[in-house]
Amino acid sequence: MALQSGEKSPMLIGSIWSKPRSRWTLLGLRLLAFLAAAAATLVMALNKQTKTFVVATIGTTPLKLSLTAKFNHTPAFVFFVIANGLVSIHNLVMIMLDLLGGNFDYKGFRFPMVAILDMLNVALVSGGANAAAFMAELGKNGNSHARWDKICDKFGEYCDRGGGALIASFLALAFMLLISFISILKLVNASPHHSISPNNNQP
Repeated sequence: MALQSGEKSPMLIGSIWSKPRSRWTLLGLRLLAFLAAAAATLVMALNKQTKTFVVATIGTTPLKLSLTAKFNHTPAFVFFVIANGLVSIHNLVMIMLDLLGGNFDYKGFRFPMVAILDMLNVALVSGGANAAAFMAELGKNGNSHARWDKICDKFGEYCDRGGGALIASFLALAFMLLISFISILKLVNASPHHSISPNNNQP
């Protein structure tokens, strides 16, 4: 059925996310992203394992050396903790503003600011997770070409906890991608040009 002259047809996807239930969907995703990023931050920040190795034997007396593996020994893991911590803070602030900020409904300049911040946090958590994943692969398998030894055969618990933090971080990344997608849809829906005006010359 042809549209009447002068009528406007709103964008289908934008109109879907303009409904009130989209607010609770977005809040739910932000809560999941907050929990995943916060878990990744805490698990990696508290990740530590100390082991004692026998490095030599003097007569019948073994010479022992205690070594500790900690996240802050690797800059990539430090960046991982900072990135996931910032993402968790971002989502916590957005949740608090939405729940306690009265009519905080992303109107006006808030639409583009929220969309931009969400995209920045997608890039942040993606960079942190991928940097840590590279170092985790190096720690698990080593690099025979560079003669770097693997450590996960010696610090198994440390690597297992780091792997759990990585899984949580990639879950946070997936939730942030969905959040960013919805934020962009809300921004498009709020635009004054989001509606389609039919050509009056068409039948």
